[in-house]
Amino acid sequence: MPFGRLTPPTGSSPMSDINMTPLIDVMLVLVVIFILTAPLMASSILLNLPTSEAARAHAPEAALSVAVNADGQIFLDGQALSLQDLSQHFAAAHASQPDREVQLRADRAVPYGRIVEVMGRAQQAGFSRIGFVADPLPTTAPAPPTADGKP
Repeated sequence: MPFGRLTPPTGSSPMSDINMTPLIDVMLVLVVIFILTAPLMASSILLNLPTSEAARAHAPEAALSVAVNADGQIFLDGQALSLQDLSQHFAAAHASQPDREVQLRADRAVPYGRIVEVMGRAQQAGFSRIGFVADPLPTTAPAPPTADGKP
């Protein structure tokens, strides 16, 4: 390993190694972005749910999730179904667990009659607990206190 030279260098030679640090930094940032956005992509049914102060964030474990999008398409646990198929799935679900709750998520633009059809099919299958799911109202953050401690 040389520590110095007696003659001055004749010129700078080009660097033949690639600096991997910026590439690794960019890749790590992309991995973090994909990890954060992957759960957001899980719900592919676009609904414009109404808001309510009584909306709650948790769901019972044994609940059936029924969604009706703006076009009137029905989804049971994320799977698109016709109204007739929905009745069959409701009957099978009620036979296995009769105390389950049906959680209905309907877009604001869905006609009331379509929602009543879905509720009727659930009641015909024997379900008596039907819950409507809404988005919670956005909360406003309190103003930060001033220097004297008052808001």
